[in-house]
Amino acid sequence: MLMKRGERPMAQTVGDKHKHNLLKYGWTGVIIAAFVILIAAFFYFDRRNEISVIIQAWGAMGVVFAILLMTALCMTPIPSEGLVVMFLKIYGIYEGIFLAWLGSTLSALVIFFIVRFYGKTLMQKLITPERFNTVDHWVKGKGSIGLLVARLLPIPAFAVNYIAGAMPSMKLWTYLWTAALSMIPYYVGTALVFLGVARETWIWLVLGAVALIVFWSTGYLLNKRRVQ
Repeated sequence: MLMKRGERPMAQTVGDKHKHNLLKYGWTGVIIAAFVILIAAFFYFDRRNEISVIIQAWGAMGVVFAILLMTALCMTPIPSEGLVVMFLKIYGIYEGIFLAWLGSTLSALVIFFIVRFYGKTLMQKLITPERFNTVDHWVKGKGSIGLLVARLLPIPAFAVNYIAGAMPSMKLWTYLWTAALSMIPYYVGTALVFLGVARETWIWLVLGAVALIVFWSTGYLLNKRRVQ
């Protein structure tokens, strides 16, 4: 079989795609590792709360910066758990949860408008077909409740936001309230675990661990049900 002029061999095309994926995920791994190191360095140097006190002294400016930082992070594949724990240490349990939740909700809103502007071009670069099909199955089958269920699946929140935002029939209010509601159980569980460790109180640690296990197990069972 003769190849047309300018056509590349299939083996070369597959090899280039594999190389591109390795490079992409390699850079993602490097960025995540650097972020983890920065978080670890913060907790190491803030053992006596000196850094936390300085950030608290920034007042409203520090709060706005924290929200924007969480917003930016939640728009990427980089896990935000480390930043959430930083917020809990700096601002306390209630304010820390609120700032993390507000930042993640704002990121969902920004993603919605970005996807509506750039469309499928951005989707194809960020989201795998398997993840898209999983979310698409739940949303088309059960509407807004299906989207809420999809947000509980073991799929990164940023990926669900990109997928749901790209669906032409998706309404902004449905998209937004499911994003805001689905993060609450996870952040509460994280806060309880942090409270148990920080205060050496086993009851909070157990409650937080149970809450997170229930959250993850629900997502796993729902995903297993969808596959069957």
